[in-house]
Amino acid sequence: MDKQYAVIGLGRFGGSICLEFQKMGCEVLAIDKDMNRVNDFADIVTQAVQADSTDEKALQSLGIRNFDHVIVAIGEDIQASILTTLLLKEEGVSGVWVKAQNDYHAKVLSKVGADRIIHPERDMGTRVAHLVSSHKIIDYIGLSDDHSIIEIEVTEKLINRTILDIDVRANYGCNVIAIKRGNDFKVADIARLVLQKGDRLVLIGLNKNLTQFEEQGV
Repeated sequence: MDKQYAVIGLGRFGGSICLEFQKMGCEVLAIDKDMNRVNDFADIVTQAVQADSTDEKALQSLGIRNFDHVIVAIGEDIQASILTTLLLKEEGVSGVWVKAQNDYHAKVLSKVGADRIIHPERDMGTRVAHLVSSHKIIDYIGLSDDHSIIEIEVTEKLINRTILDIDVRANYGCNVIAIKRGNDFKVADIARLVLQKGDRLVLIGLNKNLTQFEEQGV
């Protein structure tokens, strides 16, 4: 059986998640207290319902415990977000992902059992800052406070060389995990692949090591 997902809160964040699930062909239950928002998604998701997620009986009537993942995307109402998360865990939902407004909100969510806490504004802010501050980095994904993944374009300095020639791990302490060449994403046997103009390297490592590679390696 395909996995089933529920999204609680149909604001910009929750709505965008519903749209992506729909594109992926997933079964999605969309929940919001605002009937206008529910109507907006009625023809997009599998089912859209008006319900108060802080009402235990309302969640039970929706069979919420049968869903593999529930994403709590409630906006400004922190109290509702926390109570909804608590009720979902009490109902036995194994995967509860919750949007946090700030670090204090995140701490409480962690204590009431949220399986994953999402900081969309903070994460996107970090990503944009890295992309704007560097003319070499094409994409950036923060994994933790200390580790990241970056995508960086091969410069003239690296063309006609291989990963073995550059010895990225020994010289810079980070690892090349893939090479993007046009529409191809190469992950196997890339150490001896001769780099060409237009290639992009995908690297993982400590932020300080990635910065060193950005400044010196390319």
